[in-house]
Amino acid sequence: MKLLSLRIWSEVPDAERARIMARSTHAIFDPGLMASISGIYDDVRARGDQAVIDATKRFDKVDIDGLMVPEAEIAAAHATLDRDLLDAIRVGVRQVRAFNEAQVAAAPAWRREIAPGIVVGEEHRPIPSAGLFVPCGKGSFPSVLVMIGVPAVVAGVPRITCVVPPLPGTTRVDPAVLATAHELGITRVLRANGPAGVAAVALGTGSVGRVAKIVGPGSPAVTAAQIIAQVHGVATNMLCGPSESLIIADASADPVRLAADLLNEAEHGADSAAILATDSIAVAEAVDAEAARQIEALPRQRADYARSAVTDLGGAFVFDSMADAVAWAGEYAPEHLQIATADPASDLARLAHAGEVLLGQHSPVSAANFTIGVPATLPTGGYARINGGVTARTFLTTMSVADLTAEGLASLAPATLALADHEGFPAHANALRIRGLG
Repeated sequence: MKLLSLRIWSEVPDAERARIMARSTHAIFDPGLMASISGIYDDVRARGDQAVIDATKRFDKVDIDGLMVPEAEIAAAHATLDRDLLDAIRVGVRQVRAFNEAQVAAAPAWRREIAPGIVVGEEHRPIPSAGLFVPCGKGSFPSVLVMIGVPAVVAGVPRITCVVPPLPGTTRVDPAVLATAHELGITRVLRANGPAGVAAVALGTGSVGRVAKIVGPGSPAVTAAQIIAQVHGVATNMLCGPSESLIIADASADPVRLAADLLNEAEHGADSAAILATDSIAVAEAVDAEAARQIEALPRQRADYARSAVTDLGGAFVFDSMADAVAWAGEYAPEHLQIATADPASDLARLAHAGEVLLGQHSPVSAANFTIGVPATLPTGGYARINGGVTARTFLTTMSVADLTAEGLASLAPATLALADHEGFPAHANALRIRGLG
């Protein structure tokens, strides 16, 4: 029984290659979807809270009474959550906090004298506010709030608002997400339809404060809402759309583990992409057979998602060499990349781009998604070529600092005056000449 779409990459037609490389971005940038989300923004700008309430009733089929979850409800969810689940959430929080604290410690404020009398450096400050979107429609995702909430807390963001759609068919917010918010000290939780909630924190309403930056994974509609937020002066972490993973493997890898790790991200949704890149047809065929066996143990909906992810936008691609596979992986720039080869470190050194890289078969994506501590909210759609995952750095600004002595300024005066005169800025030049320079 075959499951994977197994192809020799050099024989794949150009149009099909382009479709594979594009993943699900076509759905996010669909003109009809963008127009619809723009309409939600227009409504939220005009009617504020009521527009968000109406959108939640229209799209989520629930009639909410007020947008912000009472702090007492957040505390109650924490107090009553299953202890084993709460302990697991705390492990994730501990690990993610350790990663982000190490990141911040590795990039402290600095000063350096780069020429006599010229000292330069940098200072870091938290952004004033952040909106954290946590999805709900396909399941319960407290791990998402761990992954994006802990970095914001470590960075020191003073005002954090969590946006969570209500549980399907109810007005309640997922208790596991509320309990996670309580663990992190987040008291602002907005209960709303996804795109409308994003619009609310992007624009501000009567009961919802406007934020400086919005992050968090979501459906194409939620991702489109985050893109449109930029038009309104709110930063986002492009793009956090449908999940995608890529495994680079050679003949040294265990096909049973390869199949399990391939299905790991594939079960997220029908619009996900899960790819195996190898130089061995034998490896691809062995993984195909094993994945076909393992998928039978998944619940029907997750199995359906996985089948789509490994056939429509994914599958097994065979390259002429592992060097070609690694080069292509860097061009694809996946959200999640696992290197399951005889020498993962060497292959990493040759890799151009990926949102996250997991070395060896003891570093599965499932552990990275929950408890390793590395970011799991990562750029999709090839945006890992220009962007990274959500970390404390996402919520920090960097201020450059300069401190010159009189002698230091004097050493720069001739070049400064020459450029000011050439570019036609007499006030620039005068600022030095009144100091007796030039």
